[in-house]
Amino acid sequence: MPLYKTITPNSQTTVKIWKIEESYDDLMEGMVLKPETLKRVLGMKSELHQRGFLCVRKLLAEFGYDDTDLFYDENGKPHLKDGRQISITHSFIFAGVIVSDGIVGIDIEKQRDKITVIAHKFVDYEFDYLDKTSTCYIKKLTAIWCVKESLYKLFAVPGLSFKDCLLVIPFELKDEETKAWIDYKDKKYPYDIHFFEFEGFTCAYAVDG
Repeated sequence: MPLYKTITPNSQTTVKIWKIEESYDDLMEGMVLKPETLKRVLGMKSELHQRGFLCVRKLLAEFGYDDTDLFYDENGKPHLKDGRQISITHSFIFAGVIVSDGIVGIDIEKQRDKITVIAHKFVDYEFDYLDKTSTCYIKKLTAIWCVKESLYKLFAVPGLSFKDCLLVIPFELKDEETKAWIDYKDKKYPYDIHFFEFEGFTCAYAVDG
């Protein structure tokens, strides 16, 4: 069972990451899914996406939940029936779930050069401290994207601008933590951020600051 990593940043919060090594058929074997969940899986065109989706259900089981415990609101944000907070991510060969008593968000992304092409769409203030000539530029951009994606997931306001409303203060990759804000309707919402790198991927998760 490829449970890759478990992190407990505080007594109320746990992160679990799964390395997706099983085949689609192996993951489906014995999997109990709600009819609407099964329809969603069967409708996915990419087998890698299907496997990532199913591995999230494997992670739910690691937390003691099953597919019937999970539901989504009108904005697509996942919730647990017992009232605990959850956020979900999967990217290529990794899937991640964070469960907490407080509001949380998580994202995993593969570190790829092409992120520089879209940087102008999600980076504004952060360009002030980024060095485009640095060997860490791609990794820092990926970390910023992961942070902003995790904030977007926890806030769950459709159309929230990554560039204008989400701010990540200066950080060093070795620190594996920083602060970030959501600036929305003249109010600022602060969050503690944790991030780390593994096997060419970056994971970031946000918890209430």
